Amino acid sequence: MAEQGDTPTQSGQHRNDMYGNIDARSEDEAGVAELIPAATVVLLRDTPQGAEVLMLKKNSKITFGGMWVFPGGKIDAEDYPTADDVDGAARAAAARETEEEAGLSVSAEEFVQIAHWTPPPGPQKRFATWFFAAHVSGDQAIAIDDGEIKEHSWIRPEDALAKHAAGEIDLVPPTWITLYHLSRYNPATEVLRHFQQNSYKTYRTRVVKAASGDRVALWRGDSGYDEWDADVEGARHRLVMAKDGFRFENTVETY
Repeated sequence: MAEQGDTPTQSGQHRNDMYGNIDARSEDEAGVAELIPAATVVLLRDTPQGAEVLMLKKNSKITFGGMWVFPGGKIDAEDYPTADDVDGAARAAAARETEEEAGLSVSAEEFVQIAHWTPPPGPQKRFATWFFAAHVSGDQAIAIDDGEIKEHSWIRPEDALAKHAAGEIDLVPPTWITLYHLSRYNPATEVLRHFQQNSYKTYRTRVVKAASGDRVALWRGDSGYDEWDADVEGARHRLVMAKDGFRFENTVETY
């Protein structure tokens, strides 16, 4: 279990809780937004201080504004090699977005899939996102567009988590969880080897409110997942988005 603190919002909801309405419990309910396919890639490089990841700060006026994210974005029709090749489209989109947002040319063929995220039912814009990882050399120059992307940083995953805990940067839950798991491996080649040897993780998120008042993101394997109930005792696979910080709890999944 890991704990990270952060600054609460005035309403008591964590400021990086991106999930909006927590009442919908089915994709078929009225008002639930359709899923938009998207892709992102975690670029890793080795330094004497350890593995670093490339993070980009979104323009505050666009979707996920002000958040620090990995390069990525929506999958376009032109990204599909063939009509039914979703994996190829996701890889192409992640590579294209990396060049557009960071000025880096990366080979989609070298990407290792590490996760797939589906947000909970709700009215907000919903991106079903493929997460990949790839190793890059440490001397490549970054060129952000100063439009969608305002800043960039190479940073160790554990340092990014510490900055989030101190309220210095904003991270959406999928990014936070990815950084948490990346922080357990070093160097970058070990990160990639781990994901090459293990199946990628699938997160079909369900968000509920616990009796404590905390909002909780549940994933399969958690005892409360099928019942949409954060207070069921038993196995844990969840992110508690408490007003004083994110807290990952896991007793079932191997990472």
